[in-house]
Amino acid sequence: MEVLKQTDFVFNGQKSVYHGKVRDVYNINDEYMVMVATDRISAFDVVLPEGIPYKGQVLNQIAAFFLDSTKDIVPNWKVAVPDPMVTVGLCCEPLKIEMIVRGYIAGSAWREYKNGAREICGVKLPEGLRENEKLPEPILTPTTKADAGHDENISREEIIARGIVPEDVYAQVEKYALALFQRGTEIAAKRGLILVDTKYEFGLKDGKVILIDEIHTPDSSRYFYADGYAERLEKGEEQRQLSKEFVRQWLISNGFMGKAGQKVPEMTPEYCNEVSQRYIELYEHITGCKFEPGSDKEPLQERIFNNVAECLAKL
Repeated sequence: MEVLKQTDFVFNGQKSVYHGKVRDVYNINDEYMVMVATDRISAFDVVLPEGIPYKGQVLNQIAAFFLDSTKDIVPNWKVAVPDPMVTVGLCCEPLKIEMIVRGYIAGSAWREYKNGAREICGVKLPEGLRENEKLPEPILTPTTKADAGHDENISREEIIARGIVPEDVYAQVEKYALALFQRGTEIAAKRGLILVDTKYEFGLKDGKVILIDEIHTPDSSRYFYADGYAERLEKGEEQRQLSKEFVRQWLISNGFMGKAGQKVPEMTPEYCNEVSQRYIELYEHITGCKFEPGSDKEPLQERIFNNVAECLAKL
């Protein structure tokens, strides 16, 4: 299983390349973006040292599935998927916020709540919530989109007051985010899953709001199995989940939370393959399709470059 940890392609018309935590993004003439989903994995804003087999393909194909399934709600950036690990889309001006929608109190929100917080991003929370309990209604807890370092929680009022996003644009983004979460919730329910929380990113193209980046993947979302959810909640047991949270929990249990001086625990080949299987399981569960690994008839980097170059030549 060849793992893709880094790319350094040079495509026709390429103006720049940005290496993110997980994706390598190529700007083609300020018109198109080539987004390569690598097999890198990050947690606590740290890129972990080992790649996860097939993770990039899983993320890219789940995102493509949901972009297609939600394009009636909001226009999105996707133009083509020339390779299982690549999406080519419109070049947009990204908004400097991430829209996090939570339907349940879990993860970082639960950690804050357990420590006494009763308000997150300006949203008040009721007393007496239990970990992983469904909220009265989905809430929006935006974060700033940091170019480096950690994203920070921010309220709607602060976003508008600081001029990060104009009020009319923010109102539209808010509406889109909640509608997308509702659609994701409905699709997940049909597959026996609960969409717990997720994040969305938006940009502007010719003055219009466009959904960009990934959507409803295990890197950006948390899913619980619906079967047994209520019983586990009543007993105070951990939920069975399909998301990256199990990686975070593994790191926490091994003394790593991304803080200075902490060392990433050893990621053995066996552990990386276990994580890979969890990603594949989510793909098959949420899409209802059997996972088909990309062709290995040519080296992975060569395959991706050739597929993207052929696509760009036709645009």
